[in-house]
Amino acid sequence: MKSRLLALLTAFSLAVTLAACGDSAKEAADKAAAASKAAADKASADAKEAADKAAAAAKDAATATTDAANKAMDATKDAANKSMDATKDAANKAMDATKDATKSGDTMAPKK
Repeated sequence: MKSRLLALLTAFSLAVTLAACGDSAKEAADKAAAASKAAADKASADAKEAADKAAAAAKDAATATTDAANKAMDATKDAANKSMDATKDAANKAMDATKDATKSGDTMAPKK
C-alpha cells in the first residue's frame, strides 16, 4: 500500500508540475504573441512612413525636373531669339552696305 500511495503522490505531483508549467508556457506564448504583434505594427507603421517619405521625395524630384526643363526651354527660346535678332541685324547691315556701294557707283569696276 505504501508503494501505491507513493506512486499516486508522485503521479499527482507530476501532474501538478506539468499543469503549472503548462500555464507558464501559455502565458509566455501569449506574451510573445503580443510582443510580436506590437513589433509587426511598429514595422508596418515604419514601412508606411518610409513609403510616404519616398513618395514625397519622388514628387519633389519630379517638380525639380519640371522646373529645370522649363528653365532650359526658356533659355533655348532666349538663345534662339537672340540668334535670330543677330542674323537680322547682320542681313540688314549687309543690305545697307550693298546699297551704299551701289549708290557710289562702280568704283570697283575697271576704268576704261
